[in-house]
Amino acid sequence: MTKEFENLNWIAADWGTSHLRLWLMDDQDKVLQHIASDRGMSSLMPDQFETTLVEMVGDALPAQGDVPVICCGMAGSRQGWSEAPYGNVPCRPPSIDQATRVKTDDPRLSVFILPGIKQLPAADVMRGEETQISGFLAESPNFNGVLCLPGTHCKWVHISAGEVVSFRTFMTGEMFALICNNSVLRHSVTDDGWDAKAFEVAVSDAISRPSAVSGNLFSIRAESLLCDLDSAAARARISGLLIGIELAAARPYWLGQDVVIVGASGIATAYSTALAQQGAQTRSVIAEDMTLNGLRAAHANLAEIAQ
Repeated sequence: MTKEFENLNWIAADWGTSHLRLWLMDDQDKVLQHIASDRGMSSLMPDQFETTLVEMVGDALPAQGDVPVICCGMAGSRQGWSEAPYGNVPCRPPSIDQATRVKTDDPRLSVFILPGIKQLPAADVMRGEETQISGFLAESPNFNGVLCLPGTHCKWVHISAGEVVSFRTFMTGEMFALICNNSVLRHSVTDDGWDAKAFEVAVSDAISRPSAVSGNLFSIRAESLLCDLDSAAARARISGLLIGIELAAARPYWLGQDVVIVGASGIATAYSTALAQQGAQTRSVIAEDMTLNGLRAAHANLAEIAQ
């Protein structure tokens, strides 16, 4: 262990499908170092998770003793490090007492994987978002309303009395990536640029006429060819159409509800704008902060259990 990390007390890990985020924490739950990597679950075999973790944090580990590692996300999936069974709604966000303990070859690691949440009927699952929910409720324990967690797969989550009552997942982010990167519309968009007005018009159009969205998407390509449609406007319109049909389907979750958006600034702003256009009042919190808060809460529970 280097002097820089002599106060290392535990490690927080958000192991997603495509990315890994680690926080090296001291005994006051302050971050000593934040490490980000593209070594997500999809790039690893189950027997590669421990090796990857040691490669990332090896210099910080002590020569003796064990360091708790609390993981959320896809490390607990069927294709991950070790499958962590789902909790059932309605339920409080799962914590350390429901975590899966992973046997490791390195005696310095004591690994816990937090479970996700499942819903039946209306089959649905989440992994990782439940820890963000836990982190949000640690700050707002009396919240009763709806959390919107946009991303590759956007979650709408009904919270009441500290429990996840129900939730619904939409593949909006994945559809946006597929359309922009793999469809004929890839020729009409670039990776950057944004047209706020075009986005708002597309959202409104999709909510009022969801059955026309497929045709309106192709119109973007036709306008690029015939009318030199600006790439930023094309990208914003694709996003607006997809978020618009999501909002149309998710209306029972946001209409008349206290809605908090848990996301990064760009995507949170897009959802906030779209919802405001429909008369919904929202506020936003940073997703990464909520994840770390949730992992901190799990670590606090681990300390309580150990006493």
